[in-house]
Amino acid sequence: MVFWRKKKNQKEQEQEQKDDELLHRKGEPELEPPVEYEAELSEELEHELEETETEILDEIEESPVPNKDVKPQTDRLEHKTNDLDEDHDAEGGWLSRLSGGLSKSSSKLTGGLTDVLTRKKLDEDALQDLEDALIMADLGPKTASKLAGEIGKERFGKDITPDEIKQLLASKIEGILKPVTRQMEVKKPEDGPRVILVCGVNGVGKTTTIGKLAHQLHYKLGKKVVLAAGDTFRAAAVEQLKIWADRVGCTFVGKELGADAASVAYEAYEAAKKQDADILLIDTAGRLHNKSNLMAELEKIKRVLAKQNENIPHDSILVLDATTGQNAHAQVIAFREAVEVRGLVITKLDGSAKGGVVVSLADQFNIPIYAVGVGETVEDLQPFKAHEFAESLVGISS
Repeated sequence: MVFWRKKKNQKEQEQEQKDDELLHRKGEPELEPPVEYEAELSEELEHELEETETEILDEIEESPVPNKDVKPQTDRLEHKTNDLDEDHDAEGGWLSRLSGGLSKSSSKLTGGLTDVLTRKKLDEDALQDLEDALIMADLGPKTASKLAGEIGKERFGKDITPDEIKQLLASKIEGILKPVTRQMEVKKPEDGPRVILVCGVNGVGKTTTIGKLAHQLHYKLGKKVVLAAGDTFRAAAVEQLKIWADRVGCTFVGKELGADAASVAYEAYEAAKKQDADILLIDTAGRLHNKSNLMAELEKIKRVLAKQNENIPHDSILVLDATTGQNAHAQVIAFREAVEVRGLVITKLDGSAKGGVVVSLADQFNIPIYAVGVGETVEDLQPFKAHEFAESLVGISS
């Protein structure tokens, strides 16, 4: 078992300074160093980390950490609530970021609705144009047909204004999204930490999402958090998660590159329980190109954790990249074969015009959507809300 800490030789000190320059930009307050544990990295791992240094630093550059003084998380902050949505109304800022993040998707959808919005009556041609526009906006054929059909039932052959079309469409989209609007449970069970598996293919922002969640759980809710590096086949993921843990001030548990992920999860649970932590977030591999191995690995993690407590993991989150559009459906199907996906986090909604995929995911899978991300900062990952999302997607300003 290894609790990762930096070695005090010249090479490691130079790397530490390089990481700190990337993560702690000019103008930010100084961060206090975390409590250190003694550990030696294997020669194999040091070699692997050297080879992937550029990849690691590139990922960190794209994932800024909070502009905030932090201290090692030796104790909980004063508990405020178990509700991540408590401060959602700092909303002025969040709603504007959501609308801005969905601007590409909104522009694509409203642009496709031009012909519909210029008609005075909702006739057959208008409904076909509406369905086509929804498909082009990545809502998918089934969901697009469903929405067009529902709108047609209510207003077919009747006079309708552009604003009425938008309002009606937003209302129908909200109706699809409301059943999956659910917050991630963060309350600590009586018999140990809440254990949350975080899954997703490489590149979706999984490790960064874990870091942002850890920050919010600690600083907003006062939770004591432990992070486990279960994606042992990517040095970048291990190193990036370690840096997030240091900056948030929480315990990081990891092993050498290529280690058994189930062993990492098991020992992380032991450490979290010993420290009386509230939440254990476990990163996992995302190698869908080797699906059978991935499924076996996730199954083993679940089996090993169940030996500690038959009720864990308490939650399994799948992180999806919105820029993949309808391919996100295939990822949900694949991961559901390996683990019981209980919630979704959808990232990078600001990166493309494919935000409509959120609606089709809700319609086709009925899996709770815990949070959405519309940018790189910690504050850009927020609990999902159906009403705000629906209105932002169709371009209605609140």
